[in-house]
Amino acid sequence: MSRAPDASVERAVAEAHRREWALVLAATARVTRDLDLAEECVQEAYATALTAWERDGVPEKPGAWLTTTARRKALDALRRGQTLRSKLPLLVEPEETHMEDPTYGATWPGEPEAERPTGGTVPDDRLRLIFTCCHPALSQEARMALTLRLVCGVATGDIARAFLVSETTMAARITRAKKKISAAHIPYRVPERRELAERLDAVLGVIHLLYTTGHTAPSGEELVRADLVERALDLARTLFALMPAEREVRGLFALLLVTDARRSTRTDPDGRLLLLEEQDRASWDRDAIEEGHRLVLGALRGGNAGPYALQAPIAALHAQAPNHEETDWPQILVLYDELLKVWPSPVVALNRAVAVAMVRGPEAALAEVEALERGGRLSGYRYLPATRADLLRRLGRHREAALAYRAALDLTDNETERAFLSDRLAGSTGCG
Repeated sequence: MSRAPDASVERAVAEAHRREWALVLAATARVTRDLDLAEECVQEAYATALTAWERDGVPEKPGAWLTTTARRKALDALRRGQTLRSKLPLLVEPEETHMEDPTYGATWPGEPEAERPTGGTVPDDRLRLIFTCCHPALSQEARMALTLRLVCGVATGDIARAFLVSETTMAARITRAKKKISAAHIPYRVPERRELAERLDAVLGVIHLLYTTGHTAPSGEELVRADLVERALDLARTLFALMPAEREVRGLFALLLVTDARRSTRTDPDGRLLLLEEQDRASWDRDAIEEGHRLVLGALRGGNAGPYALQAPIAALHAQAPNHEETDWPQILVLYDELLKVWPSPVVALNRAVAVAMVRGPEAALAEVEALERGGRLSGYRYLPATRADLLRRLGRHREAALAYRAALDLTDNETERAFLSDRLAGSTGCG
């Protein structure tokens, strides 16, 4: 009977999965040119690490070790000829005659030295694979969900929460997208520069959802998943370097910079969630806010701003206000009105209600939130009852607020958010 891996090794493998999955998959896909096979080989590499790292110790560069192992498994599979006859090529590139690791720049032992490939129009392996997966033949939602799951390593349940559907529904959608790739023989390849624009909206959506999933983790004990946040910021910065003239690229990068500037102040030393008005603004990252502000100005020039170019100044107005009360709420409400025109999302409408409460009072905001509730499109979205509960609390309707807080708790899996809602529930119950 084989014994279970050491707990420290399991932790190291889990951490490598969180931080390195996207890089390892992208590097392996360069060899396989097949998404399914690349995923299988990477999964096998992580399974191999459990025993190899216990035997030999955790390597100094876990990502490099995993990449080498996954690519070797991929080469073995290709050499046996068991998959290429039936699976769709992922990346159509010239044959590689060397085995250089494109992620870490190291040539494998026993292979000839060669110059590192430039990778065509997209220089970053992870960003290349995101553009490749965001093929216009798939629906926008399918592109984003498939990419978040396979390239970014986001759990299916967390993706489902982002799209406001059940985990079973989202799993089925991802499966259908993969089957469509195979059955329709969609020619997946790294897009040429002229083709980037038609995939850009989906790529921006992937990076934005990756960031929001890390900014407030849908599940788990920690409020923030720093690995996802940092990955999204890195991808946004790389995309901006690639396409600096695109206003929505500027807008997204600015939005992430300004929002992330307050990451360290979102919880207190005990891990308790702090609302925006409770956070220590002196501790916000002013360099990031200034960089974001400069990008906001460029994103807004020329009129007809898109959703990210409009969200960025909303975040910037929050960041530049001396305190919560002196925030330019009327201007934020105007920006939300414009945002709803270009992105008529119920989530945007719910966020707008917060600004309505600050400008016109909680009663006016509550009417809008209850209209959204009746509409049903936000059913299962934890922030709908949480927002309603807060407005009811502010209006002194504590019994109704308590019911709404309970409803929000039932929908919330993040432990930090649950602790906050439980405290609010106890306060509302005590006032009842």
